[in-house]
This record gives sequence, structure tokens and C-alpha cells, in this order.
Amino acid sequence: MKNESDPLLQSFKLKHLTLKNRVMSTSHEPAYSEDGLPKERYQRYHEEKAKGGIGLTMFGGGTLVAPDTPAAYGNLYAGDDQIVPHFRELARRVHAHGAATMCQITHLGRRTSNYAGHWLPVIAPSAVREPAHRAFPKAMEDWDIRRIVSAYGAAAARCREGDLDGIEVFANGHLLDSFWTPAVNRRTDAYGGSLENRMRFSIEVLEEIRRQVGDDYIVGIRMMFDEALDGGLQFDEGMQIGETLANTGMIDFFNINRGHCATSVGLANLIPNMGTPQAPHLEFAGEVRRHFDLPVMHAARINDVATARYAIKEGLLDLVSMTRAHMADPHIVAKIMRGEEDQIRPCVGMGYCIDRIYGEGEALCAHNPATGREISLPHIVTKSSESSRQVVVVVVGAGPAGLEAARVCASRGHDVTLLEASNTHGGQVNLAAKVQRRKEILGITDWLFDQCQRLGVQMRFNCLAEQKNVIDLSPDAVLIATGGLPHAGYLNEGADLAISSWDILSGTVPIAKNVLFFDDNGQHAGASCAEFLAQSECTLEYLSPEMMIAPDIGGTNHPAYLKSLYGNDVTITLNQRLTGITREDDGFCATIYSEYTDQSIQRRVDQVVSDNGTLPADDLYFDLKSGSTNLGEVDQPALLAGIAQNQVNNPDGAYQLFRVGDSVTSRNIHAAIYDALRLCVAF
Repeated sequence: MKNESDPLLQSFKLKHLTLKNRVMSTSHEPAYSEDGLPKERYQRYHEEKAKGGIGLTMFGGGTLVAPDTPAAYGNLYAGDDQIVPHFRELARRVHAHGAATMCQITHLGRRTSNYAGHWLPVIAPSAVREPAHRAFPKAMEDWDIRRIVSAYGAAAARCREGDLDGIEVFANGHLLDSFWTPAVNRRTDAYGGSLENRMRFSIEVLEEIRRQVGDDYIVGIRMMFDEALDGGLQFDEGMQIGETLANTGMIDFFNINRGHCATSVGLANLIPNMGTPQAPHLEFAGEVRRHFDLPVMHAARINDVATARYAIKEGLLDLVSMTRAHMADPHIVAKIMRGEEDQIRPCVGMGYCIDRIYGEGEALCAHNPATGREISLPHIVTKSSESSRQVVVVVVGAGPAGLEAARVCASRGHDVTLLEASNTHGGQVNLAAKVQRRKEILGITDWLFDQCQRLGVQMRFNCLAEQKNVIDLSPDAVLIATGGLPHAGYLNEGADLAISSWDILSGTVPIAKNVLFFDDNGQHAGASCAEFLAQSECTLEYLSPEMMIAPDIGGTNHPAYLKSLYGNDVTITLNQRLTGITREDDGFCATIYSEYTDQSIQRRVDQVVSDNGTLPADDLYFDLKSGSTNLGEVDQPALLAGIAQNQVNNPDGAYQLFRVGDSVTSRNIHAAIYDALRLCVAF
């Protein structure tokens, strides 16, 4: 039941709007847009948070106002009236559950590409290139300034026409604050030089917005008060900007950022991941709040309820944002109100969500596959409608895939037994957590394990499952989640001489003095092992056939790995491949091949460590296959449609048989959990 004294659950008045609680999600862009519009997928994502009790869900991180700001990460486009009906539908969905919603509007300025959208020149106050997006911008002319000012006002008017509760103007790394910062603004006209001149453009933008939406509409600004960048905007000037904006009377709230996003390191500090302190900029935001009478909100790794509650209770914030936390669990507030705070699925700070935006073009939570898939997958798994049918499910393996399979099947009301060969749950996640800064990853499998316990799953550890003891349980369905085993790669010779990353991370094999590490995986598994090795006292060479190390790791995670590797004097060798290993005296000779020169060289080392992903541990699956009704076959159309698997290839079979996760093929945590959820939710 609702705790009336909980600071998080107190209402808050933002201008004329009463928010039912102090918990919010800031504007971000999950890249769920379609043709620059927030269609059903986008709407359902925000509606789920409203269902889950959130007070305010902002959206449209970087909603674009003009045609010369092409989308860089799936941005919405509010530069014409086509978006208005979609705004209205999103607002209707969110308002139906008592939550409010606002949109962020912006012009990306130099933070995009010259070779996208309409191929119009990227613009900025001055011709200063942004390292991250690498476009050479055109210095804005007077007519550019006039049309962009007008475009901001028109976009704001569309938000109001679309029944949104307000807007937020974005000023952190985009066009607006590019005028503020000396790092970008080198102008000598009325828009450059003094702080008053550098603020001229943003004041004109706000004046135009107010002219088009009126004084009674909610208009806030999300801005950095300190770029944390040599030559950039410093805190004293940031506070002067804040004072000037507040004194205009044109803004209704501050959304506080600290840092810059012009480089990968800057972005990683602005949006910090696991291994960094919780809420690193919270006290900074509190200092800003103490200075102003306007409401203050803030987001940056506030991913647990205790920290959020502290922020409100101590008066550091008026509204506390748990943006990524709501991607992991959109029902945070509802669980607080029900007294189920300990059942909130935790955000572990992997950064999989934001890194995927630039890589694969959509944000997904590492361990909640229903996020962004609300149309097809539920966040709350309910009991099967066939409640009279007692289904016995045996799950083999207590890694992420197996635990999720057990959780979902038990939630469906089935009788679930889970068999695990080791003495604990977690699978490969336990290896990933051997790198100290990545220990939070254990929160994924710890939460799943806790849910299985609550749901009454019978778990048998130290149980090496074999065909007979599985069949003896008389299952209706068997789910194989036995994972994979390390694979050295298909070397020309000496694959048996390579030490696996698992052996190193688990401590099974001691680390030698002079080590060659070959990463042909390109994901966190390999990079984590390299970091673990780097932090030992060995001399390490990191060998990769790619043009950069770990190309499947995104921009907010790369900096932490590179900091460790460079900080420990690791030699990084790219564009070359390990092809063979031979013994040599008391060490090894590694053969390294370059496709570019078509030549091989030999390297004398004490130890060769290799990560080439895994091969399925599938013996049990094939032992059980002939006795199954479906002979292991997955009805893929049924799977994709979210309906039950009824494939019968063997009428004499006694059970259905499926495998999930790495027991199918080497993939990541999200894939393993997604496998299990979409298969089992229809059981």
C-alpha cells in the first residue's frame, strides 16, 4: 500500500501542473521512432512507465526542429505538422494512467553528420568540429540564426498542439549551448565574445518559443552548468547563465547536467555506467538547486530507490529521474507503493541501452527484453489461462537463460524444476563479475534467482543433469540452458595450447609473466579478460583481427576498458590474427598473420590466452532429442507471433524439447534472456 510519508510519493506542483509523485524519466531517445515519428512502439514504451506509476515521463531526447539537423540516433522530427497527431496519441496513452509527459526539443548543431538526411550543411556558431560525430560545420550566418529561432518556436507550438504537458529545451552539446561555450564559439559579432553576446541566441530562442506557446505553457531547460572540459564552460559562467535565464521569467524548471558529450570519454562521464559511483553529479545538482527558486530535476546513474529517496528527502532535487532504471523496470513506483521495493529489477549500469542506439539503432535493456517490445512481450507475466492443466517443466542450467526460463514458466503457473551442475546460480555472469568494476552485473542473475525462489521453483544444485534423471522427472517440457564452453578458435595448429579467458577469470590457471591475449570475440567477454590480465603484473599484448578492439562494445563502455589497458602499458596490436601455437622450450611460439600483407610473424610468449566465444554445451540436448515430440524443432512463426509451440514431429515422444541462450550459439546476456522470455511466455 502507498506510504504517505515516502518523499518519493509526495505530489509536486510544476507551474499549474500537479505531478502525483516525485519520480520521473528524463527525455532520451531509444530510437524507437518510425520516419521521425513516435508511433505505437514509441508510445507503448512510455505508456508502460505510466502504467507503472511514474509521475512524469519525458520523451524525444533531441527532438529535431529543422531540416538541417539530420537524425543522429533515431531522433524524432518536429519540424512539420505531421508529428502532432502522434503527440496526441502518446499524450492520451500516458494521461490515461495519471502521468504527465513532455517533449525535449533541440537542434543538434554540429553533433550529427553532413552525409545524412537532406545533406544540408551541418551548422554551429563557429567552424569547430565535434570529435564524436566528426562533421565539419558551417559557421552560422544571420539568416541561419533567424530561421532556427523561428523553427524552435514552431516546434514548441506543435508540442502544445499535441496535448503535451510541456517542453524542455536541450542545451548540452547541441546548438543552443554551442553558443555559450568558449570551446566552440569563436565568433566576433553580436553572438560571440562576452557572455551576454554568447547568450543572445538562446534568449532569442526562448522569446520565440514564448511568443508561440504563451506564458502559461510549461517550458524548461536541460543544461550543463559545468562542461568539465578544459577551455569549456566553467561552473561560475554556468551559474551566470542560469541566473540570466531565470531572471527572464521565460523558463519554469532546470534539468541539471554536468559534463560534455563531444568525445566518447565525455559521454561516458556524462552518462556513467557500472564501476562508477552512484549518482556522481547529485550533490552538484543540489548546489544548483540551493541557488535558484525554480524547480530542479536531474538524472545520472540514480538507479536505486534509496538514492532517489535521499535526493528528495535532503532537498537536493524537486524531481528525481530514474531513466535507465525505468528501462530495467518500468513499474518501480507501483512496486514501491505495494511494498515490493525489494522486487524491483535493478539497473546494473551496463550501458547496453545507450550503446545499442549508435550500434544497432535501438535501445534495449541488457536484462529486460520486454522494454521496447511492449507490443509483443509483457513486463508482468501472468498465469496461463489453462489453469487446470498441470505442466511439469524441467530447466537445465542456472545462467541467465535458464533462470529466466524458470521464472517465466513458474509465473505462468507451471511446476518447474531447475537442475544446475555447479553449486550456485549465474553461469558466465559470475566470470564477468571477476573484473572488479563490473561486479554489479551479478544483479542480473541475483534478481532472477530471487524471483525463482519467490515463485517456488525447485532448484537442485551440484546436479549434473543426464538423460535419465531428466526423464525421471516426467516432464511435459524440457528447456536446455546449459550454455557454452570456451572455444579457442579454428587455429591451424595448437588450439589445445591456448588458455581460455574462463581459465584466467576463474583463477583455474595462473597468469604467466609474458602473455599474448587474442580476442576474436569483440565483445565484453574478451575485453573483460584483457582488463583482468592488464591489472595483473604480466606484460600483455592484446591482439585483435579488428580495426579497433572490441568493436561490439559501445561508446560509453569503451573508455573504461581503454583507460585500464593504456594505464597498464598494454601493447595493442590490431588487424592481425592468431593462426597457430607451438611449444618452444618452456614457452610458446605464436604465429600471427596479417591479411593485409599476406605475411606471418612469430611471437615468443610464456602464455597464449584466447577468447573466441563459446561452442554450445549441447550433449544433453541431443541425448534427449529423439524422445521429444518436436524433435527439438522450434516453430518460428509461432515464436514470432507469441503463441504456443505445438509442433509434433514425433507422436511417440514424451515431452517438448527446446534450448535457449548459449546452448544454441554464442551470444550475449540480452539474447539469452530474450530467448527464454519469448519462448516461455506462451507456455
